[in-house]
Amino acid sequence: MPSEKTVLITGTSSGIGLAAAVAAARAGWTVVATMRDTGKAQTLLKEAAEQAVTDRIQVKRLDVVDADSIAACLEEVIAEHGRLDALVNNAGAAQVGTIEQMSLDEVRAAMEVNFFGVVAATRAALPHLRASQGRVITVTSVGGAVGQPFNEAYCAAKFAVEGFMQSLAPVAATVGVGVTVIEPGAVASEFVANIGLDIPAMLAAAGPYAPALQAYLARTQQSFGNAQTSFEAAAPIVEALNADAPAFRVQTSEWAREFVGTTLADLDGSAVQTLTRAWVR
Repeated sequence: MPSEKTVLITGTSSGIGLAAAVAAARAGWTVVATMRDTGKAQTLLKEAAEQAVTDRIQVKRLDVVDADSIAACLEEVIAEHGRLDALVNNAGAAQVGTIEQMSLDEVRAAMEVNFFGVVAATRAALPHLRASQGRVITVTSVGGAVGQPFNEAYCAAKFAVEGFMQSLAPVAATVGVGVTVIEPGAVASEFVANIGLDIPAMLAAAGPYAPALQAYLARTQQSFGNAQTSFEAAAPIVEALNADAPAFRVQTSEWAREFVGTTLADLDGSAVQTLTRAWVR
């Protein structure tokens, strides 16, 4: 892939976003690695140095819940690089809890970063992606296809992202912009650790939900013990960046494919895309 092609990736201070930024740079992309707090860029820059791709990675501030931050970052990217060829929506935040014991403000906060942040970044990037005939790649989750206990707010946001992107894809295709969603399963990254769960306190406050919560947490801890690495989960992102015509829906592991397959017979999204693209042609 020619080095002049530029990709902006959100949420790159850790986890899949960090791995995707380094892997895309290794694949020859010029990477604008964004994060809400650029003071947390040290781990990314250390990994970039170890992989000898520091010259291909530029760190910038971008907060997906702040429209001015998104606009300012994109303005800088176009001023400095002259183009934007791809947007990778990766920034997100986990939210564990059941609705009776959550405030509506907590639910809205989960939707704000996981759904509206994706919408805002995509909306702002689309004029530049139309100009470059580029693509939008969005990291969702198997939780965007299969609703999971004690993840009502998180899964609701991820379902919304998948519906948004599936609806956008045929429209974007008419102006030369590709759309892909990446569905990871369990990934051994800081994403879960960053929730800051106090499990004993959660169980003590769970009331009638305590037995179910305890069983869920035990299962979750086991699944993350056998999780993919961030770089394994990021590999399909780079493949989608480089492919001539990537699938609409991509799972990052065999386990994720089997899990998503419990609810989606149309694993790669081609049947729905064939149908809906006909509506706008």
